Amino acid sequence: MLRRQCWLFAIGSSLFAIGTAPGFAMVGGAGATNLLCFIGSWFFTSAALIQLLLSRPSTSRSWETPSIRAEFLSAATQFVGTLRFNVSTGAALWAHRILARQHLVWWPDATGSVAFLISGALGVVAVTRTVGLAQLKSREWLAAWTNMIGSIAFGASAVGAFITKTGVTDDALLANAGTFVGALCFLIAALLMLPRRFSPRAARA
Repeated sequence: MLRRQCWLFAIGSSLFAIGTAPGFAMVGGAGATNLLCFIGSWFFTSAALIQLLLSRPSTSRSWETPSIRAEFLSAATQFVGTLRFNVSTGAALWAHRILARQHLVWWPDATGSVAFLISGALGVVAVTRTVGLAQLKSREWLAAWTNMIGSIAFGASAVGAFITKTGVTDDALLANAGTFVGALCFLIAALLMLPRRFSPRAARA
């Protein structure tokens, strides 16, 4: 399940990164960018659902444990954020009226980005309580902070993607750059958390 979660996040992040890569929109057009982000958002949602299921409290994972509580809340908030991105990226494919683009594209994007920021912060809290404040050799710690940076980048992207009264994106460069950097961060975090197929310790045994 964890391996599947990581690969789904990695594929979704890659699609977002490709769609918003510098120069891609000039070659493939805005439609191709929107389509790749829409498809990528569903990979995100699938991965987030698995993460939510894996992080839920159980008999061996007590809700009373602060790190487990923070981990579950992080996963739940992230899942809500991915659903908002499904709406935003889907609406971007067909919404042409200014009001529709503001209400169905930008607002879900903005609230989804806020959810990712909250999720990233909770993820940092969870891993800090588990492995410590600064553990550069821990893949979990590195992944949590990389996710946090990616969430900040997505937040910056949402600010730049604000749709003005004239129907123009407020800062297209910031919107694309934020999404591109955020997607790369999420890709790195997913690969960091990808379980190793073989354990060196088991191989020696």
